[in-house]
Amino acid sequence: MDGIVLLKEDHKTVEKLFKQFEKAGDTAHSEKRKIADQVIDELTTHTWIEEKIFYPAAREAAPDTKDHVLESVEEHHVVLWMLSELKDLDPADERFDAKMTVLIENVRHHVEEEEKEWFPDVRKAMGRNRLNELGEEMAAAKATAPTDPLAVPSAEQ
Repeated sequence: MDGIVLLKEDHKTVEKLFKQFEKAGDTAHSEKRKIADQVIDELTTHTWIEEKIFYPAAREAAPDTKDHVLESVEEHHVVLWMLSELKDLDPADERFDAKMTVLIENVRHHVEEEEKEWFPDVRKAMGRNRLNELGEEMAAAKATAPTDPLAVPSAEQ
């Protein structure tokens, strides 16, 4: 699978979870906990493969994307810390929904920038074969990605 297609599929998966969360009722604490846990797993894996594999390759193939990549890493930093806080937060806590809402807003902004502003440039610069190689590499790396959001490199910065 093409690396950009793989990342977009991840984006779609997370967006579906966000919509489920938004539709869950105010008192659906156990459902919201389950959804939040899935979001944490998905985004931790996703940010890991982007930072370890995709972003370095994008910067090499399309040097003009450097600023986009750097901004994306900073956005990851914020998201990963929010994920780490959500991981241990009781869904009945009054801050849970607010924290999840801010997370959703941040991730939606991040996805829109990636998909509209710089993925097309990376696609042009890399070509089909390189994107397929990256896709295979990222798919394989998902199995070894950390489960702790703070283990992703940008969380430490």
